[in-house]
Amino acid sequence: MTTIQRIRMTHQDYTRLHHELASHRSRRTVEVPDDFMDFDANLHARHSARQARIREIEDVLTNAVVVGEEAMFDPVAKPGMVLTIRYDDTGDTETFLLGRPDVDDAQIKVYSTASPLGRVIAGARPGDQRFYATPDATPRPVTLLKAVPCGRYAAKRLGAQSVPWAHNDCSMGT
Repeated sequence: MTTIQRIRMTHQDYTRLHHELASHRSRRTVEVPDDFMDFDANLHARHSARQARIREIEDVLTNAVVVGEEAMFDPVAKPGMVLTIRYDDTGDTETFLLGRPDVDDAQIKVYSTASPLGRVIAGARPGDQRFYATPDATPRPVTLLKAVPCGRYAAKRLGAQSVPWAHNDCSMGT
């Protein structure tokens, strides 16, 4: 049984694809003459490529789900994301940046992906519970509550003008 893969896109992308589709459809179609002497292979190849692109756009638009800008990012824990976790044994929460900061004064706690917590929380989605070993080798349960790109987190929390690294998603290394 085949499942349909839905494609998430912004309203702007959806509109752009509709305009591209209309542009391709409005072009004249190519008629291949019966006489091979009048046949232009390049013209036929361009027509075939345009028809393939039309089918591709139609497939994308058929499976498209238009979402807002905020819903476009994938909330998975990875370098460059600001994560909010809950320590399940105490109920305490902590917010930190996974990766390494681009600037020295990021004003947020940073955990490397090589740290015990960073290693186990990487790849988690909100609601996922993971266990990491504390220095005394006791497994400590944590649940990922939220994952937000650090640029959005900084812009929302401190205002985009006051944060030098809020303009991007803080391309973090590991």
